[in-house]
Amino acid sequence: MNAPAIALNGLTKRYGNFTAVDGVTLEVAPGSICGLLGPNGAGKTTTFKCLLGFARPTAGTVAIEGAPVTPATFAALAYVPEVANLYEPFTIAEHLTLYRRSYASYDEARARELLTLFELDPRRRARKLSKGMRTAVALTLAFSIRPRVLILDEPASGLDPIHQRHVLDLMIDAATNGAAVLFSSHQVGQVERAADAVAILKRGRLVVNSGIDELKTGEKIIEATFEGPLPELRGLADDPRILRVERVGSILRAVTREGSDEIAQRIFAEHPKSIRIIDLNLEEIFMNAVNEAVA
Repeated sequence: MNAPAIALNGLTKRYGNFTAVDGVTLEVAPGSICGLLGPNGAGKTTTFKCLLGFARPTAGTVAIEGAPVTPATFAALAYVPEVANLYEPFTIAEHLTLYRRSYASYDEARARELLTLFELDPRRRARKLSKGMRTAVALTLAFSIRPRVLILDEPASGLDPIHQRHVLDLMIDAATNGAAVLFSSHQVGQVERAADAVAILKRGRLVVNSGIDELKTGEKIIEATFEGPLPELRGLADDPRILRVERVGSILRAVTREGSDEIAQRIFAEHPKSIRIIDLNLEEIFMNAVNEAVA
């Protein structure tokens, strides 16, 4: 079996008494896209820094294509940080020239396509670019070398909706051609559209690590509407198969981990006006994972 292209094993990073990343184990295979989600301060960027060698892990190991990260690793790896680091006096064309001279895999035709895709004028200097344009330049540089591994921290930050869509399409195309992609996003919809796996961090810990299809088939919402007062349904909130119960007006909702048909029958016995079972979308799964309180 081939080694994963990206591998974290028990990754822990502490700053003094503060644990930013706590025992994270995660793998991304070649040809796969993993979306990394989490609230602000969950540890996403610290995870990337440790993975890339920009910060030294307190414990655990990281590997790219089966080996520890060294300068040679970056010949086949592209990283786009949340805030693009460009050479301020350089034009976009000069940045591309630097990449052409630095990477054997640089593809001139691909670079031209990306400039057109993001509507970038190669004569513009970095110091004159908006945040969105800087991100577009960083993405153009990253994808122009056709890397085998892509690590992207909020890669659609500052881009308009059309160019955000282009970023997702580029990731999908790269994975289709065998690249491993790990990207973070605050927009759950981006992960749901592009990724085949999702990892959710909460306070530095990995609370979800699964294929998206498996997640969606595992959790459901039972929604029942009643004409009179909502029934008590004693013991419903204590059922370990139920993640939470919500009561809003005449509507009762139960978010289930499993056993949705049996639980729906229990609710149906209270004679609701209507009842239905709904598959969770990724946004609801994310909220379930990061919410501490059960309603």
